[in-house]
Amino acid sequence: QGTRDHPPAQAALRDRLLSAVVSCFKRHGAAAIDTPVLELRETLVGKYGEEAKLIYELQDQGGELLALRYDLTVPFARYLAMNKITKMKRYHVAKVYRRDNPATTRGRYREFYQCDFDIAGQFDPMIPDAECLKIVHEILSDLQLGDFVIKVNDRRILNGVFAVCGVPESKFIPACTTVDKLDKLPWEEVRSEMVGEKGLSPEAADHIGEYVQLHGGLDLIEQLLQDPKLSQNKVAKEGLGDMKLLFEYLTLFGITGKISFDLSLARGLDYYTGVIFEAVLLQQENEHGEEPVSVGSVAGGGRYDGLVGMFDPKGRKVPCVGVSIGIERIFSILEQRLEASGEKLRTTETQVLVATPQKHLLAARMKLISELWDAGIKAEMLYKKDPKLLKQLQYCEDTGIPLAAIVGEQELADGVVKLRDVATRKEVRV
Repeated sequence: QGTRDHPPAQAALRDRLLSAVVSCFKRHGAAAIDTPVLELRETLVGKYGEEAKLIYELQDQGGELLALRYDLTVPFARYLAMNKITKMKRYHVAKVYRRDNPATTRGRYREFYQCDFDIAGQFDPMIPDAECLKIVHEILSDLQLGDFVIKVNDRRILNGVFAVCGVPESKFIPACTTVDKLDKLPWEEVRSEMVGEKGLSPEAADHIGEYVQLHGGLDLIEQLLQDPKLSQNKVAKEGLGDMKLLFEYLTLFGITGKISFDLSLARGLDYYTGVIFEAVLLQQENEHGEEPVSVGSVAGGGRYDGLVGMFDPKGRKVPCVGVSIGIERIFSILEQRLEASGEKLRTTETQVLVATPQKHLLAARMKLISELWDAGIKAEMLYKKDPKLLKQLQYCEDTGIPLAAIVGEQELADGVVKLRDVATRKEVRV
């Protein structure tokens, strides 16, 4: 349940997609790492908040309680702590596992790929954070998925909002999880969950509502810095100061047109400590020119300065910021597009088919194809002693092989090969 096979066409598309993402990570100077699919259960438990119930736990295997990795961030933090690494820029593309209810929500699987880029280390504020946002912008522009917006917020600003609205600190994280649903639910429903399930007072909830429905740019940051209540809160003030700095850097990178400072963005995971962001695709088809609708999140991330310290016996902290590209979401969008366009995706990279027009020439084909393979050329031939020439050329058309190298009795006598362009049917003797 919740897993799938990828036939060649899908695997080829996925390959193309992953190599575009990885080449962006490499362009920004990241090194690749890999970690086991299995982690100790205790490594994963207590790092994800409400989501923890989706961790895929395994049976006791001779004294070790194990679980399948849930994301690539916690394994990265464990890796840094175990190896006492204090500075690293890494990317990791691998499968992760969640015991989600697969049928209920579209595009949700129990086994799926994640593509992560993270910067660990003590640096000047907001410079690595700005680069993570630039990476998201580059990848989404490269893949030509249509219009998108990257929402940005900061956990410190959110915690400041909760504090000035009279939410007790013990309820910050539950309140956060609820606010995070604002992109899917109307404010009324979010408000009633805050009051009904999370036990906030109606006044606090209404007060929170005044803030979390705001979104904008530098102007909104300035406005909140002037806010009589919020500017008195030390944590929120710090967050707003950094957000202003972040927007300055994003202006230098030339990407603020796609960035929205959005106070409703909370991101459900517990480990974020500072800047958080999420990229959403916008639906184009709008008959009535109303606000573009979001299709869903295709990338997300943020700053998690406390996670590595949780794995270090001495509690040494390594500040980190990172981003995860939602490759499955993007994959299904591209897949639907390909289907709609009716375009056929090549599943192999064969450059040339070695063909013969007469019988009893298998030996000639085998000699020639061997020469091509040894020269690093991608070549195929049909596995038949005496195939008909038409059959061989038809195979080229079906699989998209651009060239046929034809050796017949005449060619052998003349010491040449006839090279045929399958599409234009032009032939040259080589």
